[in-house]
Amino acid sequence: MSIDPLLDHSGPWTEEEFLALGETRNRIELIDGSLWVTPNADFPHQRISRRIAGMIDPEPHDLAVELLPTVNVRLAPNRIVSPDLAIGMFPEVCTIAEAADVLLACEITSPSNAAVDRVQKKDFYAAAKIPWYLLIEPDKKTYQSVTVCLLRLDGDKYIEHAIAGFGEILTSDLPYPIAIDTTMLLGIRPRPDCL
Repeated sequence: MSIDPLLDHSGPWTEEEFLALGETRNRIELIDGSLWVTPNADFPHQRISRRIAGMIDPEPHDLAVELLPTVNVRLAPNRIVSPDLAIGMFPEVCTIAEAADVLLACEITSPSNAAVDRVQKKDFYAAAKIPWYLLIEPDKKTYQSVTVCLLRLDGDKYIEHAIAGFGEILTSDLPYPIAIDTTMLLGIRPRPDCL
């Protein structure tokens, strides 16, 4: 009978122990010696993730950077997180990207992690000097509205660069030209006017 390594562990986790877990069914992040374990995102969250990836993919503008989903990013020793999406210059073959490799981290809030994404992870990304943070906040009861906020690093804190509520389009020329249609983000297509 095999014992789950997550349950059969005492004391703080090290990066080596974290990496020895390999690929897992759950999303696991290492935060200062503790593991944060969350189940895979629900279907609406995954749909938003796929759609936002299509809207912010830097490839047409800059071939040097790429967009990856849930990549492991080392923000500090014993602090490895997995943003929903990350844009940066990543090595061809690696397990963990360094914060210095990341241009933009994107988180989509879920019922279980909204406060963490709004405050704690935002502070972690700022402390690691990631230049841009994109926070997507869907209405988690009905998934019929969403707010998108693009933050840029100013010193050691993020400040609001652009924001769009539901039915609006967030546009920015930085960090490269992007346009995020909040209606399309939820898969709601405008209906043509009747003649």
